[in-house]
Amino acid sequence: MTVAGHRHQRVASEIQQEISAMLAGELKDPRLSSFATVTEVRMTPDLKQAKVYVSVLGPEAEQKSAIQALTAAAGFIRHELSERLQIRRAPELMFVLDRSEEYAQHINELLRRTKFPG
Repeated sequence: MTVAGHRHQRVASEIQQEISAMLAGELKDPRLSSFATVTEVRMTPDLKQAKVYVSVLGPEAEQKSAIQALTAAAGFIRHELSERLQIRRAPELMFVLDRSEEYAQHINELLRRTKFPG
C-alpha cells in the first residue's frame, strides 16, 4: 500500500474513533439514542469528503431521526475533528444509515426458516 493509502486509512480510522467518542457522551441531541454506532468511514481519495456509516438500533423513525440529528450537528463535529486530529480542514461529513446488521438478521431468519433435506 502506498503512503497516501496508509494516510487515507489512518484518517478514516481516526475520524471513526472520534465521532464514536462524541456519540458516547458529547452530543446531547435527544434524537441520538445510546444505540447509535459508527460502523465505517469511507473517505474520498482527496480526503475532502467522508461518508460516515451509522448503525442505529430501533424503529425506522428513530433511525431516520438519528441520521437527521447527526447531519444537523455536522458543523460542530467537523470543527471538533479539525481540533482533535490537528488537521487544517476536516472533511465534509455525510451520514448514512448502515443497514447491514438488519440485512444479516433477515438472511439468518430466512435460513432458519428454510428446511434442509437430510
